[in-house]
Amino acid sequence: MKGPYEIIDARFRDLVLSNVSLRRISAGHLWTEGPVWFPAHQCLLFSDIPNQKIYRWMSDGTVNVFRENSNFSNGNTRDREGRLISCQHGTRSVTRTEHNGMITTLADRFDGKRLNSPNDVVVKSDGTIWFTDPTYGILSDYEGYKATSEQPHRNVFRLDPETGRIVSVARDFIQPNGLAFSRDETLLYVAESGRSHDDNVPAVIRVYNVSADNFLDNGRDFASLDQGIPDGFRVDCHGNIWTSAADGVHCFDRNGVLLGKILVPETVSNLTFGGVRGNELLITATTSVYAIHVNSGAVTP
Repeated sequence: MKGPYEIIDARFRDLVLSNVSLRRISAGHLWTEGPVWFPAHQCLLFSDIPNQKIYRWMSDGTVNVFRENSNFSNGNTRDREGRLISCQHGTRSVTRTEHNGMITTLADRFDGKRLNSPNDVVVKSDGTIWFTDPTYGILSDYEGYKATSEQPHRNVFRLDPETGRIVSVARDFIQPNGLAFSRDETLLYVAESGRSHDDNVPAVIRVYNVSADNFLDNGRDFASLDQGIPDGFRVDCHGNIWTSAADGVHCFDRNGVLLGKILVPETVSNLTFGGVRGNELLITATTSVYAIHVNSGAVTP
């Protein structure tokens, strides 16, 4: 099969296209992250964490700066009203950009202590905001401000934006990172990226059952990476998981079986589905952002 693919399971052939190429759509960054697609505006927003900028890529190919001083923003997503939700290392907070452009701080403390450095974020259909809080943004002055952690754990949090209440739903991580719900929201997948600083930590995506009252249980390993560590990932309309890795994007089926890879010339940090029909994979990878059409797509609300 032509294209930048490694076919491991024959089913992967049905998810990719042989007549398309991997395109670099933005370059010259330091560390790209947090891609989020806004269908109403036909644009991709993504973070360049060390440069403290959020960029905007338009479907016509133009790239411009969306936010000049992003406070070391990392992960981004949309809420149910189409507003930008961001994880800011610099302020150690989760914020919401209102429709008028004002920025509202949704969370910056838990149990009276400052958060570590919120990393990635996802919004459930009920409006609750779920985010991970590893220490990457306080380990140095490169992606935030070096500081001592005030939290005893590296948590996965659930935030109710209406009340401001924050609940720790998982704390059994060395460094929790990307996260995504299954299509029916009965499962939550969370990346363990602690191997970035400790070779003894397994490079795995974990999965939890989500209870009716929005708590997690039965945490277990879902899939292991053979190249690098899992960072950000997405679940597609078929229930497959497309995740970042050192050599590109790895695609797992809903049982954790590796189907194949899209090979990318830089270490991938995150990805999302976008484009006019939702079937374009938009990939943040070290200094660049890449795009490739696939025979799959985003989960539609």
